[in-house]
Amino acid sequence: MTATPNTAIRMGLIGAGYMGKRHSVAMHSVGAVFDTPLRPVCEMIATAHAQSAAQAGAALGFNRHTSDWRHLVNDPGVDAIVIASPQSTHREIALAAFEAGKPVLCEKPLGASLEDATTMAQAAKDAGVVAMVGFNYMRTPVSVFARKLINEGAIGELTWVRAEHTEDFLADPEAPATWRTQGDANGTLGDLAPHIINAALALAGPIESVFADAETVHKTRPGKYGTEAVTNDDHAQALVRFKRGTMGHLYFSRIATGRKMGYAYEIVGTDGAIRFDQEDQNALWLYQRCDEEATAGFKKILSNPRHGDYGAFCEGPGHGTGYQDQLTIEMRAFLAAIKNGTSQWPSFEDGLAVSQVVDACRRSAQLQQWAEV
Repeated sequence: MTATPNTAIRMGLIGAGYMGKRHSVAMHSVGAVFDTPLRPVCEMIATAHAQSAAQAGAALGFNRHTSDWRHLVNDPGVDAIVIASPQSTHREIALAAFEAGKPVLCEKPLGASLEDATTMAQAAKDAGVVAMVGFNYMRTPVSVFARKLINEGAIGELTWVRAEHTEDFLADPEAPATWRTQGDANGTLGDLAPHIINAALALAGPIESVFADAETVHKTRPGKYGTEAVTNDDHAQALVRFKRGTMGHLYFSRIATGRKMGYAYEIVGTDGAIRFDQEDQNALWLYQRCDEEATAGFKKILSNPRHGDYGAFCEGPGHGTGYQDQLTIEMRAFLAAIKNGTSQWPSFEDGLAVSQVVDACRRSAQLQQWAEV
């Protein structure tokens, strides 16, 4: 029996921070996990400084490094690009990559503003190249299964959606000011909200209108040279109305004391309901109205090989997958899209849809009235 040959694809990674490392690990592991026809070669990494680029290249296993992302994008030895740099840089890098005709996987959010996201989505369409956004949490196997159940009508017509992304990394009012506490793009609406908005759109469809409120709870923080003003939001919430008619509520917070990864949703339908919490990411809770009354109730479904891509990591039910596995699944989807020449979900258009909801939330919070998306 002759083995199917694999084709090398030379990857360029821009950014070597938290997400940059996660993407590099995914590049190294995806071929072994999924036996992908395209096999990433970690060709070049770019960071802002020559010394850090050299260190990141050695630590993360890249053949070459540079302190100029433009050099990486235009290098003929780089076939595809992953953008894991700050969101304020996404637009310029993506447009340059499209000009060079190269596929792009861009970390969320798509851009630092709705204008950025709109420009980037149109540029991707005009270039006709693969362009995808890194909303990794919806790739958790049981969330993929939840989406399948909803689409198959397992809980009937949707009547209500509650979703949140809550963490507590800035719950302490004495935590020092950082880049996260400056600028709209780095506030909770720009940082955490896009993830759970993406989930709401994936599970319940487009959002038509929002009534939002946003607040800066801790208005100052210790800074390098004394007290520093916080210029963005700590938490926000929104009543939402989906285009399918379903009502819902979204909440986003970086000051939710006790919450570490509160990416959670509850979806109610005419025939059942689904609950999920990322802090217990290998379990889905399902209630179906058709169950016998004596045994009716939410049942806990443990992740298993019948859920999404779980089986590629483990053959045993209940053993679970983790955060890094989401990035490996994401990389597999990016490689498949490149091979087929067509962007997979979530594309830049999907990223734009998230940015449109965030923008509507900002407008609504400012005017204190319903805003159309």
